[in-house]
Amino acid sequence: MTPTTYGLIFALAVFLGMPLFLEAGRRIGFRRLEKDSEGARQGFGVVDGAVFGLLGLLIAFTFSGAAARFDERRQLIIEEANDIGTAYLRIDLLPESAQPRLRELFRQYLDSRLEIYRKLPDLEAAKAELARSIKLQNEIWTAAIAACRESGSAPSHMLLLPALNQMIDITTTRTEVTKIHPPVIIFFMLAILSLASALLAGYSMAGGKSRSWIHIMVFSAVMAITVYVIIDIEYPRFGIIRVGGADRVLEELRESMK
Repeated sequence: MTPTTYGLIFALAVFLGMPLFLEAGRRIGFRRLEKDSEGARQGFGVVDGAVFGLLGLLIAFTFSGAAARFDERRQLIIEEANDIGTAYLRIDLLPESAQPRLRELFRQYLDSRLEIYRKLPDLEAAKAELARSIKLQNEIWTAAIAACRESGSAPSHMLLLPALNQMIDITTTRTEVTKIHPPVIIFFMLAILSLASALLAGYSMAGGKSRSWIHIMVFSAVMAITVYVIIDIEYPRFGIIRVGGADRVLEELRESMK
């Protein structure tokens, strides 16, 4: 299963669990009101405020972090397109005899880079394609070194090789950034606080003679959707919210290489 599938199950568990905790809190509140109607609500505002405040802070923290990482991933795609495009243009500095092979290797390399992310969520296929990309990087580097030696021109060394270095380094950066996520305990903490908030909210609702199903279902749905959206943004190659639109920059670069 993909991370977003787990996220959907996780959000569904929150959605189903919150009405149960609301009902449990309501029943606890009723029993407390029967025993001590005057003291049942005294002094709990501070506790409610602390728990709901912590829940809001955690939601803000996880959501803003996920959104920041989402933007960073899109920016890295643009940066990789710029690095590949720059290195490709600087092939013109090499002897004409060496240029056709290098240009063909660049085309294969860019095709491979695009294919890595198209194969997701099949992780094994994506890893195999990544290995192919790394192999093509080595071939490009070896061919570029040989061509620079053949040309004997210092400008070709100084301009082409650093550009190739940047092109290779951005691959590592993008790969590692895709692995950066909050610790799993953060999501469990978010679920625990959601359920605790439901328990306290149910306790506060104990004064009413009947249940407010609108409030119960809206509260549960909003929290479940929030949890799912945060997880979906964290894994933008697997769910509804996708970073793949930014790949268009690489696709346009590939079209220009024909």
